Amino acid sequence: MRLVIARCSVDYLGRLTAHLPLATRLLVVKNDGSVLVHSDGGSYKPLNWMSPPCTLVEVEPTPEEAEAGATACWIVQNAKSDDRLRVQLHEVLHEHSHDLGVDPGLVKDGVEAHLQKLLAEHIHTLGEGWTLVRREFMTAIGPVDILCKDASGATVAVEIKRRGEIDGVEQLTRYLELLNRDPLLAPVTGIFAAQEIKPQARTLATDRGIRCVTLDYDALRGIDDIESRLF
Repeated sequence: MRLVIARCSVDYLGRLTAHLPLATRLLVVKNDGSVLVHSDGGSYKPLNWMSPPCTLVEVEPTPEEAEAGATACWIVQNAKSDDRLRVQLHEVLHEHSHDLGVDPGLVKDGVEAHLQKLLAEHIHTLGEGWTLVRREFMTAIGPVDILCKDASGATVAVEIKRRGEIDGVEQLTRYLELLNRDPLLAPVTGIFAAQEIKPQARTLATDRGIRCVTLDYDALRGIDDIESRLF
């Protein structure tokens, strides 16, 4: 991971345009190719970013940029579209690179881990004729909770959360993007499963073609007999 604190301006060009005027910011370049631009506020969200796959090339600033004070320029180009970031560096205040190694991934809490185990054991609850491929299917960016096949034999990736929020949908989206590059698996669709799914997360998932499933923990455990409920 490369961390750069610099006075810079940033322009995002592509499906839309956005401009960040000159200010001191944190630039994060990850080994997966992603580039994030942070300010000293706004919580964890970057001001702008480019998701992998993308490439970063450092070039000389144009005469106009140099006249305005830029000493270097980063061009971050998305590999699948015309979207790109142009970062004009005016002054680098700090720079450090460090290899973080392989991340073990998020350790799920007891409920999420148990939900994953129960759903894998009862994968037919997602649909008749569905079959389990495996739990914790490893990818280059972490394990997919459940990889399974639907009744037609198509591959489905399932992300399980106790509480389904936007971050979980984003996580599943990254997995799907990676899995769909594998010709042996593609096309891969997604299911976002949780005991509770926030409306914003459901909207985002639906927009991305991801099916949302609300999990009944007690029913999966076999404690709650759904057929005998009065209401």
